[in-house]
Amino acid sequence: MSDKDTQPLAGKDLARKPRGFPDKRETLIHAQAELVEKVTAVYRQWGFEALETSAFEYADALGKFLPDDDRPNAGVFAIQDDDDQWMSLRYDLTAPLARFVAEAGQTLGRPFRRYAAGPVWRNEKPGPGRFREFWQCDADTIGAPGFHADAEMIAMGAEAMRAVGMETGEFILRVNTRRLLNGVLDGVGANSARTRLAILRALDKLDRLGSAGVADLLGKGRLDESGDFTKGAGLGDAEVNAVLAFAEAGATTRAETLANLSKAVGNSEEGKAGLTELEAIAIALEALGAPESDVAIDPSVVRGLEYYTGPVYEAELLREVTDDDGKTYRIGSIGGGGRYDDLVARFTGETVPATGFSVGISRLAAALAILGETTKLDGPVVVLNLDKENPSVALQVATELRRAGLRAEAYMGASGMRPQMKYADRRGAPAVVMVGGDELAKGTVTIKDLEMGALKAKAIQSNEEYREARPGQIEVPRAEMVEAVRRIVEAQG
Repeated sequence: MSDKDTQPLAGKDLARKPRGFPDKRETLIHAQAELVEKVTAVYRQWGFEALETSAFEYADALGKFLPDDDRPNAGVFAIQDDDDQWMSLRYDLTAPLARFVAEAGQTLGRPFRRYAAGPVWRNEKPGPGRFREFWQCDADTIGAPGFHADAEMIAMGAEAMRAVGMETGEFILRVNTRRLLNGVLDGVGANSARTRLAILRALDKLDRLGSAGVADLLGKGRLDESGDFTKGAGLGDAEVNAVLAFAEAGATTRAETLANLSKAVGNSEEGKAGLTELEAIAIALEALGAPESDVAIDPSVVRGLEYYTGPVYEAELLREVTDDDGKTYRIGSIGGGGRYDDLVARFTGETVPATGFSVGISRLAAALAILGETTKLDGPVVVLNLDKENPSVALQVATELRRAGLRAEAYMGASGMRPQMKYADRRGAPAVVMVGGDELAKGTVTIKDLEMGALKAKAIQSNEEYREARPGQIEVPRAEMVEAVRRIVEAQG
Protein backbone atom coordinates (compact mmCIF):
# COMPACT_ATOMS: atom_id res chain seq x y z
CA MET A 1 0.00 0.00 0.00
CA SER A 2 1.39 3.42 -0.96
CA ASP A 3 1.64 6.44 1.34
CA LYS A 4 -1.03 8.10 -0.77
CA ASP A 5 -3.45 5.27 0.01
CA THR A 6 -3.02 5.76 3.73
CA GLN A 7 -3.27 9.53 3.76
CA PRO A 8 -6.63 11.12 4.56
CA LEU A 9 -8.26 12.99 1.71
CA ALA A 10 -8.06 16.74 1.78
CA GLY A 11 -8.86 19.77 -0.36
CA LYS A 12 -9.96 19.01 -3.91
CA ASP A 13 -9.48 15.28 -3.32
CA LEU A 14 -12.62 15.34 -1.17
CA ALA A 15 -14.74 16.51 -4.11
CA ARG A 16 -15.48 13.11 -5.61
CA LYS A 17 -18.81 11.57 -6.53
CA PRO A 18 -19.56 7.95 -5.53
CA ARG A 19 -19.58 5.63 -8.55
CA GLY A 20 -23.02 4.93 -9.94
CA PHE A 21 -24.70 7.95 -8.32
CA PRO A 22 -25.41 10.57 -11.02
CA ASP A 23 -25.44 14.34 -10.68
CA LYS A 24 -28.26 15.84 -12.74
CA ARG A 25 -28.44 19.28 -14.35
CA GLU A 26 -31.61 21.16 -15.17
CA THR A 27 -32.26 19.69 -18.63
CA LEU A 28 -32.18 16.09 -17.35
CA ILE A 29 -34.18 16.94 -14.21
CA HIS A 30 -36.85 18.61 -16.34
CA ALA A 31 -36.91 15.69 -18.81
CA GLN A 32 -37.32 13.23 -15.96
CA ALA A 33 -40.15 15.20 -14.35
CA GLU A 34 -41.89 15.51 -17.72
CA LEU A 35 -41.69 11.73 -18.27
CA VAL A 36 -43.11 11.03 -14.80
CA GLU A 37 -46.00 13.40 -15.52
CA LYS A 38 -46.80 11.75 -18.87
CA VAL A 39 -46.56 8.17 -17.60
CA THR A 40 -48.55 8.75 -14.40
CA ALA A 41 -51.24 10.52 -16.46
CA VAL A 42 -51.72 7.24 -18.35
CA TYR A 43 -51.83 5.26 -15.08
CA ARG A 44 -54.45 7.61 -13.63
CA GLN A 45 -56.53 7.38 -16.80
CA TRP A 46 -56.59 3.60 -16.38
CA GLY A 47 -57.94 3.96 -12.84
CA PHE A 48 -54.82 3.64 -10.66
CA GLU A 49 -54.33 5.70 -7.47
CA ALA A 50 -51.12 7.18 -6.07
CA LEU A 51 -49.20 5.62 -3.18
CA GLU A 52 -45.87 6.74 -1.77
CA THR A 53 -43.78 4.50 0.50
CA SER A 54 -40.60 5.39 2.37
CA ALA A 55 -37.09 5.11 0.96
CA PHE A 56 -36.07 2.65 3.69
CA GLU A 57 -37.51 -0.78 4.43
CA TYR A 58 -36.41 -3.28 7.06
CA ALA A 59 -33.93 -5.61 5.38
CA ASP A 60 -35.80 -8.74 6.50
CA ALA A 61 -38.91 -7.39 4.73
CA LEU A 62 -36.98 -7.49 1.44
CA GLY A 63 -36.03 -11.09 2.15
CA LYS A 64 -34.78 -13.41 -0.54
CA PHE A 65 -36.19 -11.28 -3.31
CA LEU A 66 -33.10 -9.16 -3.61
CA PRO A 67 -32.11 -8.13 -7.13
CA ASP A 68 -28.49 -9.16 -6.99
CA ASP A 69 -27.82 -11.38 -4.00
CA ASP A 70 -24.47 -12.54 -5.35
CA ARG A 71 -22.98 -9.10 -4.76
CA PRO A 72 -21.78 -7.40 -1.56
CA ASN A 73 -24.37 -6.31 0.95
CA ALA A 74 -26.94 -8.56 -0.71
CA GLY A 75 -27.52 -6.12 -3.57
CA VAL A 76 -28.78 -3.31 -1.34
CA PHE A 77 -27.44 -0.43 0.74
CA ALA A 78 -28.14 -1.21 4.38
CA ILE A 79 -27.60 0.46 7.77
CA GLN A 80 -28.44 -0.42 11.36
CA ASP A 81 -30.83 1.82 13.24
CA ASP A 82 -30.62 2.64 16.96
CA ASP A 83 -32.29 -0.62 18.03
CA ASP A 84 -29.85 -2.71 15.95
CA GLN A 85 -32.35 -3.57 13.21
CA TRP A 86 -31.04 -3.58 9.66
CA MET A 87 -32.74 -1.23 7.23
CA SER A 88 -32.13 -1.07 3.47
CA LEU A 89 -32.77 1.54 0.85
CA ARG A 90 -35.53 0.15 -1.37
CA TYR A 91 -34.22 -1.60 -4.50
CA ASP A 92 -37.56 -1.25 -6.32
CA LEU A 93 -41.10 0.04 -5.68
CA THR A 94 -42.76 -3.39 -5.65
CA ALA A 95 -41.30 -4.97 -2.50
CA PRO A 96 -42.43 -1.95 -0.39
CA LEU A 97 -45.90 -2.29 -1.94
CA ALA A 98 -46.08 -5.93 -0.84
CA ARG A 99 -45.16 -4.87 2.71
CA PHE A 100 -47.82 -2.12 2.63
CA VAL A 101 -50.53 -4.52 1.43
CA ALA A 102 -49.61 -7.09 4.09
CA GLU A 103 -49.59 -4.44 6.83
CA ALA A 104 -52.94 -2.96 5.74
CA GLY A 105 -54.53 -6.43 5.70
CA GLN A 106 -58.27 -6.62 5.20
CA THR A 107 -58.72 -2.85 5.60
CA LEU A 108 -57.40 -2.44 2.06
CA GLY A 109 -60.02 -3.10 -0.57
CA ARG A 110 -59.09 -5.50 -3.35
CA PRO A 111 -58.31 -5.28 -6.13
CA PHE A 112 -55.99 -2.46 -5.07
CA ARG A 113 -54.66 -0.47 -8.02
CA ARG A 114 -51.75 1.84 -7.27
CA TYR A 115 -49.07 3.81 -9.05
CA ALA A 116 -45.86 5.29 -7.67
CA ALA A 117 -42.78 7.15 -8.88
CA GLY A 118 -39.49 7.72 -7.12
CA PRO A 119 -35.82 6.80 -6.73
CA VAL A 120 -34.55 3.29 -5.97
CA TRP A 121 -31.06 2.11 -5.03
CA ARG A 122 -29.13 -1.06 -5.91
CA ASN A 123 -25.70 -2.08 -4.74
CA GLU A 124 -24.59 -3.34 -8.13
CA LYS A 125 -21.51 -2.91 -10.23
CA PRO A 126 -21.97 0.44 -12.03
CA GLY A 127 -21.22 0.90 -15.70
CA PRO A 128 -22.31 2.85 -18.80
CA GLY A 129 -26.05 3.46 -18.46
CA ARG A 130 -26.12 1.34 -15.28
CA PHE A 131 -26.56 3.38 -12.09
CA ARG A 132 -26.86 2.56 -8.43
CA GLU A 133 -29.53 5.23 -8.00
CA PHE A 134 -32.29 5.69 -10.54
CA TRP A 135 -35.99 6.55 -10.89
CA GLN A 136 -38.85 4.17 -11.63
CA CYS A 137 -42.54 4.76 -12.31
CA ASP A 138 -44.75 1.76 -11.49
CA ALA A 139 -48.34 0.63 -11.67
CA ASP A 140 -49.59 -2.52 -9.90
CA THR A 141 -52.85 -4.39 -9.40
CA ILE A 142 -53.09 -6.41 -6.16
CA GLY A 143 -55.82 -9.02 -5.73
CA ALA A 144 -56.79 -9.59 -9.39
CA PRO A 145 -56.29 -13.16 -10.60
CA GLY A 146 -56.46 -14.14 -14.24
CA PHE A 147 -54.70 -13.06 -17.37
CA HIS A 148 -56.92 -10.06 -18.12
CA ALA A 149 -55.01 -8.14 -15.41
CA ASP A 150 -51.69 -9.05 -17.04
CA ALA A 151 -52.95 -8.09 -20.50
CA GLU A 152 -54.14 -4.75 -19.09
CA MET A 153 -50.65 -4.03 -17.72
CA ILE A 154 -49.09 -4.84 -21.07
CA ALA A 155 -51.53 -2.72 -23.10
CA MET A 156 -51.20 0.15 -20.61
CA GLY A 157 -47.41 -0.11 -20.82
CA ALA A 158 -47.62 0.26 -24.61
CA GLU A 159 -49.85 3.31 -24.17
CA ALA A 160 -47.30 4.80 -21.75
CA MET A 161 -44.59 4.36 -24.39
CA ARG A 162 -46.70 6.29 -26.88
CA ALA A 163 -47.43 8.96 -24.26
CA VAL A 164 -43.71 9.71 -23.94
CA GLY A 165 -43.39 10.13 -27.71
CA MET A 166 -42.58 6.69 -29.11
CA GLU A 167 -44.08 5.89 -32.51
CA THR A 168 -44.87 2.59 -34.25
CA GLY A 169 -41.64 0.71 -34.88
CA GLU A 170 -39.67 2.69 -32.27
CA PHE A 171 -40.51 0.40 -29.33
CA ILE A 172 -41.84 -3.06 -28.53
CA LEU A 173 -43.30 -4.76 -25.47
CA ARG A 174 -42.13 -8.35 -25.39
CA VAL A 175 -44.18 -10.91 -23.41
CA ASN A 176 -43.35 -14.33 -21.99
CA THR A 177 -44.35 -16.42 -18.95
CA ARG A 178 -42.26 -18.02 -16.21
CA ARG A 179 -44.33 -21.21 -16.45
CA LEU A 180 -43.14 -21.68 -20.02
CA LEU A 181 -39.59 -21.06 -18.87
CA ASN A 182 -40.02 -23.49 -15.99
CA GLY A 183 -41.04 -26.17 -18.50
CA VAL A 184 -37.82 -25.59 -20.41
CA LEU A 185 -35.76 -25.65 -17.21
CA ASP A 186 -37.32 -28.96 -16.23
CA GLY A 187 -36.55 -30.32 -19.69
CA VAL A 188 -32.80 -29.61 -19.37
CA GLY A 189 -32.57 -31.06 -15.87
CA ALA A 190 -32.03 -27.75 -14.05
CA ASN A 191 -33.14 -28.99 -10.64
CA SER A 192 -31.37 -26.68 -8.20
CA ALA A 193 -32.60 -23.15 -7.48
CA ARG A 194 -29.10 -21.76 -8.09
CA THR A 195 -28.82 -23.38 -11.54
CA ARG A 196 -32.31 -22.24 -12.56
CA LEU A 197 -31.57 -18.67 -11.48
CA ALA A 198 -28.25 -18.71 -13.36
CA ILE A 199 -30.06 -19.82 -16.54
CA LEU A 200 -32.71 -17.11 -16.18
CA ARG A 201 -30.08 -14.43 -15.62
CA ALA A 202 -28.17 -15.62 -18.66
CA LEU A 203 -31.27 -15.48 -20.89
CA ASP A 204 -32.03 -12.00 -19.57
CA LYS A 205 -28.82 -10.83 -21.25
CA LEU A 206 -29.62 -12.24 -24.72
CA ASP A 207 -30.31 -8.86 -26.34
CA ARG A 208 -27.06 -7.41 -24.93
CA LEU A 209 -24.63 -10.32 -25.27
CA GLY A 210 -26.12 -12.26 -28.20
CA SER A 211 -26.35 -16.04 -28.54
CA ALA A 212 -22.61 -16.64 -28.14
CA GLY A 213 -22.35 -14.65 -24.91
CA VAL A 214 -25.44 -16.30 -23.43
CA ALA A 215 -24.16 -19.73 -24.47
CA ASP A 216 -21.02 -19.06 -22.39
CA LEU A 217 -23.15 -18.06 -19.39
CA LEU A 218 -25.31 -21.16 -19.78
CA GLY A 219 -22.18 -23.31 -19.91
CA LYS A 220 -18.89 -22.83 -18.05
CA GLY A 221 -18.97 -19.04 -17.74
CA ARG A 222 -17.96 -15.81 -19.45
CA LEU A 223 -15.01 -13.42 -19.29
CA ASP A 224 -16.16 -9.85 -20.06
CA GLU A 225 -14.20 -6.96 -21.58
CA SER A 226 -13.11 -5.68 -18.17
CA GLY A 227 -11.56 -9.02 -17.25
CA ASP A 228 -14.30 -10.02 -14.79
CA PHE A 229 -15.36 -13.67 -14.93
CA THR A 230 -19.01 -14.67 -14.39
CA LYS A 231 -19.53 -18.30 -13.44
CA GLY A 232 -21.93 -20.13 -15.78
CA ALA A 233 -24.93 -22.37 -15.13
CA GLY A 234 -22.89 -25.48 -15.95
CA LEU A 235 -25.14 -26.94 -18.67
CA GLY A 236 -23.78 -29.33 -21.30
CA ASP A 237 -23.71 -28.46 -24.99
CA ALA A 238 -27.01 -30.25 -25.79
CA GLU A 239 -28.82 -28.49 -22.95
CA VAL A 240 -27.37 -25.11 -23.94
CA ASN A 241 -28.61 -25.61 -27.51
CA ALA A 242 -32.06 -26.64 -26.27
CA VAL A 243 -32.42 -23.51 -24.12
CA LEU A 244 -31.20 -21.22 -26.92
CA ALA A 245 -33.52 -22.88 -29.48
CA PHE A 246 -36.48 -22.17 -27.21
CA ALA A 247 -35.41 -18.57 -26.53
CA GLU A 248 -35.11 -17.88 -30.25
CA ALA A 249 -38.53 -19.32 -31.23
CA GLY A 250 -40.07 -15.86 -31.75
CA ALA A 251 -41.79 -15.07 -35.07
CA THR A 252 -43.34 -12.10 -36.87
CA THR A 253 -46.82 -12.38 -35.31
CA ARG A 254 -48.14 -13.46 -31.92
CA ALA A 255 -50.02 -16.37 -33.52
CA GLU A 256 -46.91 -17.65 -35.33
CA THR A 257 -44.82 -17.48 -32.15
CA LEU A 258 -47.47 -19.39 -30.21
CA ALA A 259 -47.47 -22.05 -32.90
CA ASN A 260 -43.67 -22.37 -32.68
CA LEU A 261 -43.81 -22.61 -28.90
CA SER A 262 -46.44 -25.35 -28.98
CA LYS A 263 -43.80 -27.48 -30.73
CA ALA A 264 -40.96 -26.41 -28.44
CA VAL A 265 -42.59 -27.23 -25.08
CA GLY A 266 -42.99 -30.91 -25.93
CA ASN A 267 -44.68 -32.97 -23.20
CA SER A 268 -43.93 -30.63 -20.31
CA GLU A 269 -47.15 -30.01 -18.36
CA GLU A 270 -45.73 -26.79 -16.93
CA GLY A 271 -44.77 -25.68 -20.43
CA LYS A 272 -48.27 -26.43 -21.75
CA ALA A 273 -49.80 -24.43 -18.88
CA GLY A 274 -47.53 -21.51 -19.77
CA LEU A 275 -48.58 -21.73 -23.40
CA THR A 276 -52.23 -21.56 -22.30
CA GLU A 277 -51.41 -18.38 -20.33
CA LEU A 278 -49.88 -16.71 -23.38
CA GLU A 279 -52.81 -17.72 -25.59
CA ALA A 280 -55.25 -16.13 -23.11
CA ILE A 281 -53.17 -12.95 -22.93
CA ALA A 282 -53.03 -12.75 -26.74
CA ILE A 283 -56.85 -12.87 -26.90
CA ALA A 284 -57.16 -10.16 -24.21
CA LEU A 285 -54.64 -7.95 -26.01
CA GLU A 286 -56.84 -8.05 -29.10
CA ALA A 287 -59.80 -6.92 -26.98
CA LEU A 288 -57.69 -4.09 -25.52
CA GLY A 289 -56.68 -2.91 -28.98
CA ALA A 290 -52.95 -3.54 -28.52
CA PRO A 291 -51.51 -3.95 -32.05
CA GLU A 292 -48.88 -6.50 -33.09
CA SER A 293 -46.51 -3.60 -33.76
CA ASP A 294 -46.59 -2.63 -30.06
CA VAL A 295 -46.72 -6.02 -28.32
CA ALA A 296 -45.00 -9.28 -29.30
CA ILE A 297 -44.73 -12.69 -27.66
CA ASP A 298 -41.04 -13.41 -27.17
CA PRO A 299 -39.78 -16.54 -25.35
CA SER A 300 -36.40 -14.91 -24.64
CA VAL A 301 -37.91 -12.48 -22.10
CA VAL A 302 -36.95 -13.40 -18.55
CA ARG A 303 -36.73 -10.34 -16.30
CA GLY A 304 -33.98 -10.31 -13.73
CA LEU A 305 -35.82 -10.49 -10.42
CA GLU A 306 -36.69 -13.98 -9.25
CA TYR A 307 -40.03 -13.18 -7.61
CA TYR A 308 -42.06 -13.36 -10.85
CA THR A 309 -44.44 -16.32 -10.90
CA GLY A 310 -46.26 -16.02 -14.24
CA PRO A 311 -46.31 -13.71 -17.25
CA VAL A 312 -43.33 -11.36 -17.61
CA TYR A 313 -42.96 -8.43 -19.99
CA GLU A 314 -40.23 -6.05 -21.12
CA ALA A 315 -40.43 -2.68 -22.88
CA GLU A 316 -37.59 -2.09 -25.31
CA LEU A 317 -36.57 0.92 -27.42
CA LEU A 318 -35.79 -0.12 -30.98
CA ARG A 319 -34.28 3.23 -31.95
CA GLU A 320 -30.59 3.09 -32.79
CA VAL A 321 -27.84 5.56 -31.91
CA THR A 322 -24.27 5.92 -33.12
CA ASP A 323 -21.49 6.60 -30.62
CA ASP A 324 -18.32 8.66 -31.11
CA ASP A 325 -16.51 5.61 -32.50
CA GLY A 326 -19.14 5.10 -35.20
CA LYS A 327 -20.60 2.05 -33.50
CA THR A 328 -24.38 1.67 -33.82
CA TYR A 329 -26.38 0.11 -31.02
CA ARG A 330 -29.90 -0.01 -29.59
CA ILE A 331 -30.89 1.69 -26.36
CA GLY A 332 -32.58 -1.54 -25.20
CA SER A 333 -34.78 -2.15 -22.18
CA ILE A 334 -36.49 0.83 -20.55
CA GLY A 335 -39.18 -0.93 -18.52
CA GLY A 336 -41.07 -4.12 -17.80
CA GLY A 337 -42.90 -6.13 -15.19
CA GLY A 338 -44.83 -9.30 -14.57
CA ARG A 339 -46.95 -11.35 -12.20
CA TYR A 340 -45.69 -11.93 -8.64
CA ASP A 341 -48.38 -13.88 -6.72
CA ASP A 342 -46.02 -15.02 -3.95
CA LEU A 343 -44.62 -11.67 -2.83
CA VAL A 344 -47.29 -10.71 -0.26
CA ALA A 345 -47.28 -14.29 1.03
CA ARG A 346 -43.84 -13.67 2.48
CA PHE A 347 -45.55 -11.61 5.20
CA THR A 348 -48.98 -13.24 5.53
CA GLY A 349 -48.63 -16.79 4.26
CA GLU A 350 -51.52 -15.97 1.91
CA THR A 351 -51.01 -16.15 -1.85
CA VAL A 352 -52.28 -12.84 -3.22
CA PRO A 353 -52.51 -12.40 -7.00
CA ALA A 354 -50.50 -9.39 -8.16
CA THR A 355 -49.15 -7.97 -11.39
CA GLY A 356 -47.33 -4.77 -12.30
CA PHE A 357 -45.49 -2.70 -14.89
CA SER A 358 -42.56 -0.33 -14.36
CA VAL A 359 -41.01 2.35 -16.58
CA GLY A 360 -37.32 3.04 -15.97
CA ILE A 361 -37.59 6.84 -15.93
CA SER A 362 -33.88 7.55 -15.51
CA ARG A 363 -32.91 5.16 -18.29
CA LEU A 364 -35.60 6.54 -20.60
CA ALA A 365 -34.56 10.15 -19.90
CA ALA A 366 -30.92 9.27 -20.61
CA ALA A 367 -31.99 7.52 -23.84
CA LEU A 368 -33.95 10.55 -25.03
CA ALA A 369 -30.96 12.77 -24.22
CA ILE A 370 -28.71 10.52 -26.34
CA LEU A 371 -31.25 10.70 -29.15
CA GLY A 372 -31.30 14.49 -28.89
CA GLU A 373 -34.98 14.58 -27.97
CA THR A 374 -34.93 16.33 -24.61
CA THR A 375 -36.77 19.63 -24.47
CA LYS A 376 -34.57 22.70 -24.96
CA LEU A 377 -34.92 24.87 -21.88
CA ASP A 378 -34.56 28.61 -22.17
CA GLY A 379 -32.87 30.34 -19.29
CA PRO A 380 -34.30 33.38 -17.51
CA VAL A 381 -34.40 36.89 -18.89
CA VAL A 382 -31.34 38.59 -17.37
CA VAL A 383 -31.61 42.18 -16.17
CA LEU A 384 -28.16 43.73 -16.41
CA ASN A 385 -26.89 45.69 -13.42
CA LEU A 386 -25.66 48.86 -15.17
CA ASP A 387 -26.54 51.63 -12.73
CA LYS A 388 -23.65 51.67 -10.24
CA GLU A 389 -25.26 54.43 -8.16
CA ASN A 390 -28.63 52.71 -7.90
CA PRO A 391 -28.18 48.93 -8.34
CA SER A 392 -31.64 48.23 -6.89
CA VAL A 393 -33.12 49.30 -10.25
CA ALA A 394 -32.17 45.92 -11.72
CA LEU A 395 -33.91 44.19 -8.80
CA GLN A 396 -37.07 46.25 -9.40
CA VAL A 397 -37.13 45.40 -13.14
CA ALA A 398 -36.60 41.68 -12.51
CA THR A 399 -39.40 41.72 -9.93
CA GLU A 400 -41.73 43.42 -12.41
CA LEU A 401 -41.02 40.75 -15.03
CA ARG A 402 -41.56 37.89 -12.58
CA ARG A 403 -44.87 39.35 -11.38
CA ALA A 404 -45.98 39.33 -15.00
CA GLY A 405 -45.28 35.58 -15.15
CA LEU A 406 -41.91 35.75 -16.91
CA ARG A 407 -38.81 33.92 -15.71
CA ALA A 408 -36.26 36.58 -14.83
CA GLU A 409 -33.25 37.36 -12.66
CA ALA A 410 -31.14 40.40 -11.92
CA TYR A 411 -27.40 40.09 -12.41
CA MET A 412 -25.61 39.97 -9.07
CA GLY A 413 -22.23 41.63 -8.99
CA ALA A 414 -20.33 44.67 -10.18
CA SER A 415 -18.88 43.38 -13.47
CA GLY A 416 -18.87 45.39 -16.67
CA MET A 417 -21.16 45.02 -19.66
CA ARG A 418 -19.14 42.30 -21.45
CA PRO A 419 -18.96 39.84 -18.49
CA GLN A 420 -22.67 40.37 -17.83
CA MET A 421 -23.53 39.58 -21.45
CA LYS A 422 -21.34 36.48 -21.31
CA TYR A 423 -23.22 35.42 -18.19
CA ALA A 424 -26.57 35.85 -19.97
CA ASP A 425 -25.34 33.72 -22.89
CA ARG A 426 -24.14 31.02 -20.52
CA ARG A 427 -27.55 30.97 -18.78
CA GLY A 428 -29.32 30.56 -22.12
CA ALA A 429 -31.23 33.79 -21.66
CA PRO A 430 -33.68 34.63 -24.47
CA ALA A 431 -33.15 38.34 -23.83
CA VAL A 432 -31.44 40.87 -21.61
CA VAL A 433 -32.92 44.07 -20.24
CA MET A 434 -30.67 47.11 -19.73
CA VAL A 435 -31.57 50.07 -17.56
CA GLY A 436 -28.67 52.48 -17.21
CA GLY A 437 -28.53 56.16 -16.43
CA ASP A 438 -29.62 57.20 -19.95
CA GLU A 439 -32.66 54.89 -19.88
CA LEU A 440 -33.66 56.06 -16.41
CA ALA A 441 -33.53 59.68 -17.52
CA LYS A 442 -35.75 58.96 -20.54
CA GLY A 443 -38.10 56.50 -18.77
CA THR A 444 -37.15 53.69 -21.16
CA VAL A 445 -35.42 50.31 -21.14
CA THR A 446 -33.20 48.69 -23.74
CA ILE A 447 -34.04 45.08 -24.62
CA LYS A 448 -31.74 42.80 -26.59
CA ASP A 449 -33.16 39.69 -28.26
CA LEU A 450 -30.15 37.40 -27.97
CA GLU A 451 -31.30 34.85 -30.52
CA MET A 452 -32.27 37.45 -33.14
CA GLY A 453 -29.13 39.42 -32.38
CA ALA A 454 -26.93 36.40 -33.00
CA LEU A 455 -28.64 35.69 -36.32
CA LYS A 456 -28.32 39.27 -37.58
CA ALA A 457 -24.72 39.55 -36.38
CA LYS A 458 -23.64 36.81 -38.80
CA ALA A 459 -24.21 39.18 -41.74
CA ILE A 460 -22.18 42.04 -40.23
CA GLN A 461 -18.60 42.38 -41.42
CA SER A 462 -16.93 44.74 -38.92
CA ASN A 463 -17.02 45.81 -35.28
CA GLU A 464 -17.82 49.33 -36.36
CA GLU A 465 -20.82 48.15 -38.36
CA TYR A 466 -21.91 45.95 -35.40
CA ARG A 467 -21.85 48.88 -32.96
CA GLU A 468 -23.81 50.96 -35.43
CA ALA A 469 -26.48 48.34 -36.15
CA ARG A 470 -26.92 47.00 -32.59
CA PRO A 471 -28.53 43.81 -33.96
CA GLY A 472 -31.59 42.51 -32.13
CA GLN A 473 -31.69 45.54 -29.82
CA ILE A 474 -34.68 47.84 -29.23
CA GLU A 475 -35.52 50.68 -26.87
CA VAL A 476 -39.09 50.91 -25.51
CA PRO A 477 -40.90 52.95 -22.84
CA ARG A 478 -40.73 51.34 -19.39
CA ALA A 479 -44.50 50.83 -19.43
CA GLU A 480 -44.18 48.67 -22.58
CA MET A 481 -41.26 46.57 -21.28
CA VAL A 482 -43.22 43.53 -20.09
CA GLU A 483 -45.10 43.00 -23.34
CA ALA A 484 -41.99 43.59 -25.45
CA VAL A 485 -40.06 40.97 -23.45
CA ARG A 486 -43.01 38.60 -23.56
CA ARG A 487 -43.14 38.77 -27.38
CA ILE A 488 -39.45 37.86 -27.60
CA VAL A 489 -39.76 34.95 -25.15
CA GLU A 490 -42.86 33.55 -26.86
CA ALA A 491 -41.29 33.88 -30.33
CA GLN A 492 -38.33 31.77 -29.19
CA GLY A 493 -40.51 29.21 -27.41
